[in-house]
Amino acid sequence: MIRHIVFFTAREPGNIDAIVEGLELLGTIPFSTVFEVTRNAKVDQFGNDVDVVVYAEFPDEAALAAYRAHPTYAEATRRVRPLRELRFAADFPSRVAGSIKKWA
Repeated sequence: MIRHIVFFTAREPGNIDAIVEGLELLGTIPFSTVFEVTRNAKVDQFGNDVDVVVYAEFPDEAALAAYRAHPTYAEATRRVRPLRELRFAADFPSRVAGSIKKWA
């Protein structure tokens, strides 16, 4: 499984709702087994610069590539890019099958 996490900062605080709305389009693309867009809760004691987070899980790299090649991905990018300042992404293979393991 591949975990896909993307962090966005808004150019202006008033853009955050439109960024979330644009990124939610990505949830209509097939290929992910888990997909979520959310505002950052901003409760970290060291830094709260990130405004919006995209989290997704894909069965394999081929599914992630198909997701990125989908026309809706291009449309979401077209809508969000002018509204965001920074975008940081990480894609990594998970050693835990399914949802993130919770510690007792």
